[in-house]
Amino acid sequence: MDTGSSAFILICSAMVCLMTPALAFFYGGLGRRKNVINTMMMSVLPLAIASLLWIVAGYSLSFGGHGNFFGNFSHLF
Repeated sequence: MDTGSSAFILICSAMVCLMTPALAFFYGGLGRRKNVINTMMMSVLPLAIASLLWIVAGYSLSFGGHGNFFGNFSHLF
């Protein structure tokens, strides 16, 4: 992968990470006052789960070598 492609992926990832809290505030503003925290957490929690899944298995599947269809689990955790 060349430098331009890596920079593009990094910028897109940063935009998604900024978009998630903004979406949480938007959804929080649509609901009643007593439901704001729950509504915001329902928008932010998938980002936390996706980050943990990337740490546990995603990195290994992406950069772990060659398997039948995708990488292997040689770098698990």
